[in-house]
Amino acid sequence: MESIKNYFIAFWKGLWSLLVGMKVTGKEFVTPKVTEKYPENRATLKIADRFRATLTLKYDADGNHKCVACGICQMNCPNHTIQIVSKKVTDEAGNTKRVLDDYIYDLGSCVFCQLCVTSCPHGALEFSNDFEQAVFTRSKLVKHLNRKPESSN
Repeated sequence: MESIKNYFIAFWKGLWSLLVGMKVTGKEFVTPKVTEKYPENRATLKIADRFRATLTLKYDADGNHKCVACGICQMNCPNHTIQIVSKKVTDEAGNTKRVLDDYIYDLGSCVFCQLCVTSCPHGALEFSNDFEQAVFTRSKLVKHLNRKPESSN
């Protein structure tokens, strides 16, 4: 008699569990869909302001960047995504200063932690919202950021 009682208890628990699952499924079945119709809605697609897509240098109106090649962003990058190549230039007064020669950014190994942006003392870096970064080879993910935006790789 005890085994029949256990059978019915287990049966009703299983049926109750099934009904709870069906309630969740039914609720999701009638909620509005949130799927984006990308790329058809590319013109109207709103990307969140906090989205981090790719690292860029900030340029002024004359096309000059703020980077002074101090190397702090390169030191703070956990994946060594950033490589700064600089050269020393001597001005007319005989003072030498470091000038950015090449700013190499490997988008394929970036973890988008934003340590480079927050640690830059000159505010020369920012993350853009341009999320379309699909390429056929990994070598095309290596960007040279000190080039003007029109001619960037």
